[in-house]
Amino acid sequence: MSGQSHDGLTPTGTIAGAADRRRVVLATVIGTTIEWYDFFTYAAMSGLAFGVLFFEPAGPQFGQILAFLTVGLSFLFRPLGAFLAGHFGDRIGRRQVLVVTLFGMGVATALIGVLPTYQVIGVAAPALLVLLRVLQGISAGGEWGGAVLMAVEHAPKSRRGAYGASPQVGVPLGLLLSSAVIAIVSMLAPGDAFLEWGWRIPFLLSVVLILVGYWIRRSVEESPVFTEIAERSAQTKTPIVALFRTYGVVVVLAALVFAGNNAVGYMTTGGWIQGYATNGLGLTRPEVLWSVAAGAIVWLVTTWFAGTLSDRLGRRTTYLIGWGLQLIGVFSLFPLVGTGQVVLFALGLMILSVGLGFTYGPQAAFYAEMFPASVRFSGVSISYAIGAILGGAFAPTVAEWLVQTTGGTGAVTAYLAIMTVVGFLATVAFRDRSGLPLGIDHEAEQARSPLRGVGVTD
Repeated sequence: MSGQSHDGLTPTGTIAGAADRRRVVLATVIGTTIEWYDFFTYAAMSGLAFGVLFFEPAGPQFGQILAFLTVGLSFLFRPLGAFLAGHFGDRIGRRQVLVVTLFGMGVATALIGVLPTYQVIGVAAPALLVLLRVLQGISAGGEWGGAVLMAVEHAPKSRRGAYGASPQVGVPLGLLLSSAVIAIVSMLAPGDAFLEWGWRIPFLLSVVLILVGYWIRRSVEESPVFTEIAERSAQTKTPIVALFRTYGVVVVLAALVFAGNNAVGYMTTGGWIQGYATNGLGLTRPEVLWSVAAGAIVWLVTTWFAGTLSDRLGRRTTYLIGWGLQLIGVFSLFPLVGTGQVVLFALGLMILSVGLGFTYGPQAAFYAEMFPASVRFSGVSISYAIGAILGGAFAPTVAEWLVQTTGGTGAVTAYLAIMTVVGFLATVAFRDRSGLPLGIDHEAEQARSPLRGVGVTD
């Protein structure tokens, strides 16, 4: 693919590598699905099992908070993964980094599946659990940037949003797969059997999934943009330093865009709503997990649709529509969930997922068009990782604390509404740069600020 330009064209101007592009889309979808299956399985188990299995001496309420804190703890290490992946992704390429992050996540997940509980080895159990969760966080921090750039940088200019939605779709697919597997296991191992041995099965399945992901990812060629950079020896020696020296404000505002989506999304992906529904509303595990799976399907469809729509309306406009839809979902969620009826519970999650999809589908292309080619991996990875800390990292913990403190969900609704407004305001600060050339030849054009009313130069 060294003869391709950044928009997937050969020197003669014809579109090349359609089969290669399909492989890239398939690889990013499957690889990201596997990564997030691992990540969400841990989050779901935090709401369903880990409070009892690893934090039992703290009591049922505080033990549950501690379990959710381990979910958030991994986010603090995402920037480390993003810094490492960004540096090496801008220096040695996108593809190699993706293989490393895939194995890091898979190994950590499989080891959780064989981890002894507190009753067996005492305090060493939660300590090892936290260590493995940290490894998951580092891997997740490096995964996203590489996956989206492989997709977006292979895409034709007019279809960047659609191609960029492919790794985004992997996230709800990971949630769907995780919820379905846990639901099936909880039916095969009901009641105490789930806590005795059933919870381990979804983690151990990661071994098979990781081998599939590796086989697919190793067959994909490097991003054409990075190939151009490498051929010209144009790699930046210290991409992270260059990024923050010139684009620090852009990184912060881009992080706030994602934080608005991520805080709301982690009501389900962070395991909180699963724990709230089973422990507080009396719904069964399978009912809750299949409802989450239904929400994940809606999230998947709207993510793909919004990415494609952003190629027509622009990334910024699509986002702004999404924030309005997300706010509707936030205010609809608890009136429906609080009924304790499984159909209305599922409906609340599905309505919420529409807005989540619209504020997630355009993100890959939106982020990729913010940063110059030489620091792009660092820019998108670090913005995403910081946004995850500000948004979803401790959203389940905050929600659990608010419910236990106030005795209701009204404060949780206010918290999620505020985060949605933050995402809206951060989006308003950006120009729409849909269709901006992404190759190294256009570095000067890319270096102009994506922020409205601000000039950025090298």
